[in-house]
Amino acid sequence: MKKLDIAILIFAIAFCLILLAGSICQQVLETGSWGLSFQTEGQAPEGPVPPEKLSKLDGYYLGSTEEKVLYLTFDAGYENGCTGRILDALKAHKAPAAFFIVGHYLEQNPDLVRRMVQEGHIVGNHTVHHRDMSRMDKAEAQRELLDLAAEFEEKIGAPMGKFYRPPMGIYSEENLKTAQELGYQTIFWSLAYADWDREHQPDPEQAIEKLCRRIHPGAVVLLHATSETNAQILDRLLTRWEEMGYRFAPLSQLKPSLGI
Repeated sequence: MKKLDIAILIFAIAFCLILLAGSICQQVLETGSWGLSFQTEGQAPEGPVPPEKLSKLDGYYLGSTEEKVLYLTFDAGYENGCTGRILDALKAHKAPAAFFIVGHYLEQNPDLVRRMVQEGHIVGNHTVHHRDMSRMDKAEAQRELLDLAAEFEEKIGAPMGKFYRPPMGIYSEENLKTAQELGYQTIFWSLAYADWDREHQPDPEQAIEKLCRRIHPGAVVLLHATSETNAQILDRLLTRWEEMGYRFAPLSQLKPSLGI
C-alpha cells in the first residue's frame, strides 16, 4: 500500500472515531441521571457529561479547580425543623448558599424563604411539583419553572434567582435547553452524600469525615435541608473546611470562575 493511501486510511479512521465520540457524548446528554465518579479523594470527580458540553447549555457542576472556593447548595423539598438551624450556621460563618425549593415548600414556609432572601442567600427553582422533567414536553416543563417563579415573586416580593436544579438529578438536553431559553443556569453538583432519607440519617462524625475527605477546589456541594445530620454538623463542617483553607462563594460567581 502506498504511503498516500495509508495516510488517507488513517485520516478516515480518525475522522470516524471523532464522529463516534461526538455521537456518544450527544447520547449521554440526551437523557440521564446525574452521578459522580471519584477517582482521587480531594480532587474533583468526573460527571456523566463533560463540563464544556454542559456549559454550552448554561449547565454547571464545578467551579475553578485552581481555587479553594466552595459553592454551598441545599435542596429543600419539605420542612422538618432543620432549615432554621442550617441558616444559623451559615450566618455564623458568613457563608452564602443557594436553596432550591419546590412549590409546596414555598406555600407552607414563606417566612423561612423570606429569611433566606433577607440573609443574602439565593433561592433557586426546583420546579413546582418535583417531577421527572425529562419526560415532559416543552410547554409543561416551562410551566414547572415559570409558575414557581411567579408564585415566588408574588409571595416574597422579589424575583426568584435564575438558577435551576432538575428534580432527582434527572436531565435531558431538551430540558436544559428549555431552562436556558428561560434565562436559567442549570446547577448540578460535584459533592453530595446520602443525607436525604429521614428515617436513615448518616452518623454525624462519619458524615463530617466523608465530606472532608471528598471536598475539592471549586466544589458545588449538595446537601439536603431536610437532614437532621446536616443541621447538627453544619457549623463544625464549615469550620473544618475553613481550616482546610476554603472560602465560600455564591452561585452568581460560579460562571465567571470557570472563565466562560
